[in-house]
Amino acid sequence: MIHGGRSQLVVIGASLGGLSAIPVILGGLPRDFRNPVVIVQHRAVHSDDAGLPEALQRGCPLPVREVEDKDRLVGGRVFLAPSDYHLLVEGPRLTLSTEARVLHARPAIDVLFDSAAASHGDRVIAVILTGASRDGVGGAQKVKEHGGIVVVQDPATAECRVMPAAAIASVAVDRVLALDQIAPYLVHLSLAASR
Repeated sequence: MIHGGRSQLVVIGASLGGLSAIPVILGGLPRDFRNPVVIVQHRAVHSDDAGLPEALQRGCPLPVREVEDKDRLVGGRVFLAPSDYHLLVEGPRLTLSTEARVLHARPAIDVLFDSAAASHGDRVIAVILTGASRDGVGGAQKVKEHGGIVVVQDPATAECRVMPAAAIASVAVDRVLALDQIAPYLVHLSLAASR
């Protein structure tokens, strides 16, 4: 569980192109990465991606699981929002919601980022990846308002540049990084926080 000290919470949002981008980040994390990683990937309600957690697990040294309501937030684990549910961070737990779609999405990146910022303040590291909507922009602003860090994939390396470009245009982001530079930066932040 994350608590006290400078333990951090990594939240990642992706849409179109995310199924290719997320494995690059997860595959770049070391087995001893100490922070929890919580992911919203836009998923169609009747999509045929039931095997997504297993697919992400193949290249990731950390345990990957799809969230069940009231799951405990544990360091060194990857948590994935299920299809058609918003995913929220509420203190030491992850909760699911079927409230209205946000920017046509459920799960929505803004819902995850907003709740993480409210719950964990300046310990949040939000990552916005490739995508075709503005989802994540409002949530990234909330993360910044609470003192957290916002990292955005360089649109030049994104399969769809709309979402990262919208974040860069609207938020005072901390880093714009090529996809393959994001995991090393997350590791750097984790190590710096543990000193």
